[in-house]
Amino acid sequence: MASYDYKSKEELLEAIEQKYQLFAAEFEGIPEQDKDLLLDGVDKTPAQMLAYQIGWLPLVMGWDKTELSGKIPEMPAPGYKWNRLGGLYANFYRNCEGLTLQELRERFAKEKDTFLSWVTNLTERELFVQGARRWTGDKLNWPMARWIHINSAAPFQTFRAKIRKWKRLRSRAGSK
Repeated sequence: MASYDYKSKEELLEAIEQKYQLFAAEFEGIPEQDKDLLLDGVDKTPAQMLAYQIGWLPLVMGWDKTELSGKIPEMPAPGYKWNRLGGLYANFYRNCEGLTLQELRERFAKEKDTFLSWVTNLTERELFVQGARRWTGDKLNWPMARWIHINSAAPFQTFRAKIRKWKRLRSRAGSK
């Protein structure tokens, strides 16, 4: 079974929450002065890792809201293409500039809660039937649940590994 093959909405919600909790806990103990520290071997700072999540969650919900309002969502976002996401990520980082690490963590928690509420209100059909929403496309095996997974649970897990590596590297640099 692929990591995005969920048997139910509850299973999807549990996976998102579990991966969120593990990822979010990694930020405990990171000093404020290190939030923008980029280390060799990790492509993002702790602040950027949080800003990335803060950016993607409402974007995905926005695709659905746009379609439900009778319009066609511009994906991934107006002015951005799938093969040129660097500019979109830079926009995520700009939107979170000036926030403390604690504020980033709180905003991430709020976005995650809003995201989970949105998923909770979707039907099993909307989540698991390919084409239930036009914005999910017509590729086989890409129902909304897969889009939700690749923009929440999957990056939460991937970025947990990144922040753990960042912490190991930071610890080594600090002990020299």
